[in-house]
Amino acid sequence: MFARLRFGFFLALLLLLWGVGVAEAALPGAPASPAEPTTRPVAYHFVLTSLPANTPADAALYLVGSFNNWQPADARYRFRRQANGLFALTLQTHLPRLEYKVSRGSWASIEGSGRGQVRANRVVTRQQAQAGDVEVRVQSWEDLTATFQFYSLYDLLLLFSCFQGGLLLVAIPSIQQANRAANRWLLWLLGLSAGATLLTVVSSDRAVANAYPQLTLVPDFIWFLYGPLFYCYIRRLLFNEAQSRRKWLYFVPSALQLLGYLPYFLLDSYEFQLRLVSHEPMLRGVLLLTGVAALLTSGAYWLACRRTIQAYTRQYEASVSYAQNLRYLSTVLGIQAVCLVLWAFLFGVVLASRWVAFDVYSLAARNLDLIWLVFSTLPYFLGYVVLHQPQIFRLVPAPAAPELEAEAASILSPPTPAPLPEVAAAKVPVADLPAAPRPARPPGAMPDLAAAQAAVTSYMRQHKPYLNPSLTIHELAGGVQLPPHVLSKVINEGFGQNFFDFVNAYRVEEFKQLMATPRAQQYTLLALALEVGFNSKSAFNRAFKKQTDQTPREYFSGIREE
Repeated sequence: MFARLRFGFFLALLLLLWGVGVAEAALPGAPASPAEPTTRPVAYHFVLTSLPANTPADAALYLVGSFNNWQPADARYRFRRQANGLFALTLQTHLPRLEYKVSRGSWASIEGSGRGQVRANRVVTRQQAQAGDVEVRVQSWEDLTATFQFYSLYDLLLLFSCFQGGLLLVAIPSIQQANRAANRWLLWLLGLSAGATLLTVVSSDRAVANAYPQLTLVPDFIWFLYGPLFYCYIRRLLFNEAQSRRKWLYFVPSALQLLGYLPYFLLDSYEFQLRLVSHEPMLRGVLLLTGVAALLTSGAYWLACRRTIQAYTRQYEASVSYAQNLRYLSTVLGIQAVCLVLWAFLFGVVLASRWVAFDVYSLAARNLDLIWLVFSTLPYFLGYVVLHQPQIFRLVPAPAAPELEAEAASILSPPTPAPLPEVAAAKVPVADLPAAPRPARPPGAMPDLAAAQAAVTSYMRQHKPYLNPSLTIHELAGGVQLPPHVLSKVINEGFGQNFFDFVNAYRVEEFKQLMATPRAQQYTLLALALEVGFNSKSAFNRAFKKQTDQTPREYFSGIREE
């Protein structure tokens, strides 16, 4: 898997190096050079149909954009008030496409977004100019934005997510009997996520963006860091994988990204700001193709994490009889999947802009905002899990079946698994289970399948080992005097079930018999479910419905009606 990840990244890196050299010709929406006239000049007639209420009455308004190298106070492009009271400007140019903004004479007084933050460049094409006036609604001025206007609901949600992440950084290490080895990776994840989210909000502030424009690049480093960190966390949590000397290779892409960004970090702030706002082809090529490489790499890590969880699920269902809480990890993967889909859609939008004329920058900016908003839900979800299911972050070591390790190793090469804890249960040692008489047979010979089935069935009915909530296949194998791998084969081939479903089927039948007794009226369904060996309400409901195709209440209400 790691080899495939490296191959995908370096392939994308080659595309990056090639794309930087041809970015001006190949990237979508690259503005045509003034030295390359296409057809006769076209008149772009701009009309300011709306201005913010706090616009100074004596303000001079200018059009700034790709046509004048983004000079914010060019007298040639100053708006004039018309007889109808609106400001207008007519621009003659050969350019088939313009990127522009409205300014009051300086970069500090450039127009902002509806939230008072830095807005994406406006875009207008020759076809739109020929169709009629280009109407412009200025929503805000960056230098005249009130504090409460800047901190919109969107910003507050991201900031609260950062605050939640900070609380988790304190709360998770304080959990008693914590799985510190796995939680260490989780804390790195939380710190990275909170830091990147905070920098995203801070770097969108006008004052910060003007003073430190390179700060907008720093959150990008989460692209190549989040995937390997989460992958290492999953491996450590599920398979108790120890530190490996090769893990540093996972972070080589981040180091290469730093090398690619380093020339821009060393630029003068104003020079970088000019390149950023003008979408300079080289910078745009680096950002776009680095993003594509990061998307491919993140997708590969997401698939690796998903396969790891699937391998672990198959393993514990074949070796333990109690439910493991993997919904937490599945939900995190679901949130990550939404972010990846939105990320892929973003590149689809950029690609489509080469053939379809639309405001790609505004749409891309809204898409990025949505990605960060979805991503910021992870700390909220983790906070809920820490409060309601803290046992997930604790360590309950247990040996794994050796024959099952080979299957997981063929996929991800994990070491001995350590299952997730669910609830504290009194575990019955192997020695406490009564042993069935061992049938006489030659050493190494496989027992007769039918005879083994009969022996297992007799043992289950007579000794009821399923009442032990934490029963494992090793404990049952010791009771029936069969090797674990032989017992697994008997259950799989003889009964047509995995160990998890096999044991729970007996628990469901025991529950039905218990419900038929008078004492059942004195207890709740959950109390009876725990008595027959289930370790949680959700595990009981899932097992019961799987065996009967009905919920417990539906099943017993139907019996009463009969």
